[in-house]
Amino acid sequence: MEFVPEDGKQLREDCSTLILPALSIGNVGQLVADLLISSMSSERVGYLDDPNVLPCVGNDAYGPFPLGDLALPLEVYDSPSNALTIIQQRSPVIKGMMVEFAKNMADFLAGSGKKHIIVLSSLDFGKWQKVDMSSGLQIYYLSSANSNGTDENCEQLGWKKLQEYDPSQKRWKNLSDLAEGNATLEDIISVEDELEEENYYATLPFAALFSFLKAKGFKVTCLLCYCSEGDNIPDAFQLADATCRLLRLTHPTAGVVGGKWRVPLSWMSVYGPPPDLYIF
Repeated sequence: MEFVPEDGKQLREDCSTLILPALSIGNVGQLVADLLISSMSSERVGYLDDPNVLPCVGNDAYGPFPLGDLALPLEVYDSPSNALTIIQQRSPVIKGMMVEFAKNMADFLAGSGKKHIIVLSSLDFGKWQKVDMSSGLQIYYLSSANSNGTDENCEQLGWKKLQEYDPSQKRWKNLSDLAEGNATLEDIISVEDELEEENYYATLPFAALFSFLKAKGFKVTCLLCYCSEGDNIPDAFQLADATCRLLRLTHPTAGVVGGKWRVPLSWMSVYGPPPDLYIF
C-alpha cells in the first residue's frame, strides 16, 4: 500500500485517531465516513493505492458544488480541529484478498503515528440472534482493550460487546495467527471447514482489519450496527453520533449549522433523480 500525498500536504502527526470504514452490507461505515468528512471541515491530504482494491473514479463527493475534483477508491482526510484522520473507501476489495488488504493497511498505519483506530461497519440483520429494538438502533462494539473484546468505556456508553466474538473460536484464532505471523494463508485454507453460522462474523472485513491492526499494537475499537440492504442513511446518522460519543465530541464541528450534520453533495443522487410527475 502506497500513500500518494496531495501537493504540499502530508499526514498530520497531531491527528492521532484514525477512522476507517469496513465495507459490508448496507455500506453504513462508508456513509458515516462521508458524514464525518463533510461535517468536520476535513481536508483531503492524499490517496492510498493498493492492488487489492477495485478501481473506481467519480466527481467531487462533498461539494458544496461539484468542482470536478476526482474521487478515487481510497482517500485520506485530516480534521486537525478534531485530531482525526479519516480514510474513505469507495470500492470493494477483490474477492479473496481481504486478508492481504488488511495486512497492507496495518503495515502502512504502523509508521503513521496513529494511536487509536476506529473501524466502522454494519452487520446483516438476518444474522441477528437476539433482536432488541426497545431502545432503537443498538450499537455493538469490539475492542482490543481486553483479550475478550470488552471495553469499559464502551460499556459505560450503553453499548454491547459483539457476543459472537470468541478469540478461541477457530476462524477468529486463524485470523489472529495470520496477523501475528504464526501461520500462512495457505495453512489456514488447507484446514478450514465449510462456513458455519458461528464463523460468519470472523469472515467479514472488519474482523480482518481488527485482527491485523490489533497485532500491530494499536488500540482498535470496532463500532457496529445491524442493518439490511436499502436506505441506511438513518443508520449512518446514528452510528456517526455514536462515533462522536466515543471521541467525546459534543458536536461534529463549528461548521455544522445548529448542531446538525452536513449532508454530502453526493448523497443528493444516491437514489437517482425524482420521477417525472407527468407519468402519474
